[in-house]
Amino acid sequence: MMAAGLGTRLRPLSERWPKPILPIDGRPVIVTLLHELAVGGFDPVVVVTGHLADQVEELVAPLPYDIRFVSQPEPLGSADAVRRAQVEAPFLVTAADTVYRRGDSAQFWRRFEESGSAGAISMRRQPGRPVGTQIGTEGGRVVKVVDPTDESGFTAAPLMAVGDPVARELAEDLPGPPFELATAFQRAIDAGEHVEAIAIGNTRDLTDPLDLVEENFSYLR
Repeated sequence: MMAAGLGTRLRPLSERWPKPILPIDGRPVIVTLLHELAVGGFDPVVVVTGHLADQVEELVAPLPYDIRFVSQPEPLGSADAVRRAQVEAPFLVTAADTVYRRGDSAQFWRRFEESGSAGAISMRRQPGRPVGTQIGTEGGRVVKVVDPTDESGFTAAPLMAVGDPVARELAEDLPGPPFELATAFQRAIDAGEHVEAIAIGNTRDLTDPLDLVEENFSYLR
């Protein structure tokens, strides 16, 4: 679970509080997500912390789950965060600041396992948010992890499955910083590996300060 980001688009709120502990429906996003992962049978969970790490760890540590914390001292990208977790493939990767529809994470993992693919990337049909994450797919597989020209209406969600082929690309030298998971996935795809494209329901994200209001006071939407 990647919880180390600076949350720059949420400034000035994120200068005082790390993004994962901010609420949706009055509950910290990371806590809602950890409960959901536990119901889905994901155990243990490695939480990669960085910006204002003590606040994240103090909030999460008391939860009754097998949780380990790893530090990312500098915000060097998603691939750097995952490398620091030091877990063996296959494994699930998620951002710590997104609420998924109930059951979607477990369903996503089942479909990945059934596909026998090198990895999987989730996607949702949620026009306009977040911007810049269009994904190119063809016949149920990802052909381009980031495709600004795609007009399907699908955008990538921060829920991914990493199998051995993608994990090997992660272990190689990647351009950066920042070092990004998208690059490792695209290298695996370019090498002929199958990366499954799995549709999930809409997600709830805190992208800017206005979202914090709308996601907690439904009558203002």
